[in-house]
Amino acid sequence: MRDKYHIVSFYSFVRIEKNLIDLIKIKLLEFEKKDLTGLVVLGNEGINGTVCAPRYLINDFINLIRLLLDLTDLNIKESYSEKRIFKKLKVKIKGEIVTMGIADVSPNLRKGTYVDSSDWNNLLEDRNTLVIDTRNNYEINLGTFKNAINPDTRKFREFPKWVETKLDEYLKNKEIKNIAMFCTGGIRCEKATSLLKSKGYKNVFHLKGGILKYLEEVPSAKSLYEGECYVFDDRVALDQNLKKGSYSICHACGMPLSEDDKIRDEYIEGIQCHLCINKFSDQDRKRFAERQKQIDKERKIKNKD
Repeated sequence: MRDKYHIVSFYSFVRIEKNLIDLIKIKLLEFEKKDLTGLVVLGNEGINGTVCAPRYLINDFINLIRLLLDLTDLNIKESYSEKRIFKKLKVKIKGEIVTMGIADVSPNLRKGTYVDSSDWNNLLEDRNTLVIDTRNNYEINLGTFKNAINPDTRKFREFPKWVETKLDEYLKNKEIKNIAMFCTGGIRCEKATSLLKSKGYKNVFHLKGGILKYLEEVPSAKSLYEGECYVFDDRVALDQNLKKGSYSICHACGMPLSEDDKIRDEYIEGIQCHLCINKFSDQDRKRFAERQKQIDKERKIKNKD
């Protein structure tokens, strides 16, 4: 039996006029009154979001987006949860639906070649393929595809600098013929291919639907993904079966923590972890401690109920 909440991540690079962006935001926010939560980003280059609700509401929401933007393909990835993964619905308007910071780079202009989940393993196992994980370092630490390059970025907007200064070092091997990139849901790697194509790189590919679609479609016995997949919601990370994984969040710095991280001497729930112990002042930690007391109090009340 499926869990109560249906979760859908989606995106599409499609040109949206300014007056239509405002209208779409108004229409989507009407679902705020219903049992739908999530985050949607709108911009001139398209739409990007993750929403959580009972299935019938998800269907209504997605159908509305398709109607307003005249879309068939929204690169949809599905999973399920027993609990809500967002507190409310937010719809934001931004200059980019995924921030790279380069104005003339957009899949609406040019992009690499989609590779479906069913064909991705063949590309990875080709020794002439250079595989690049376009996610941030803290995401990659939770899991990635075997032999994938980690650009060691903290934010996606750092990726163009890595391409400028580091990529050609990996391409000195004359046998490299393909560049294959991936990310969580497909949006960052699609934009990354646009960047590489704009610089003249050939045979550039990206995983359609990202890791989430791959885990949804490829049986675990055949999966080449190792570890868990970080997600930007209350679940923190998903396992190979798209269920909530073993990681939690440090509520001080927002970084994912393993069970081993939480038994380290530096860890104090809600106040600090080994990653942020030197990043905050005593005043900050005092404030975090007060917040944690309130969280613990609310938790006790909920458990009694």
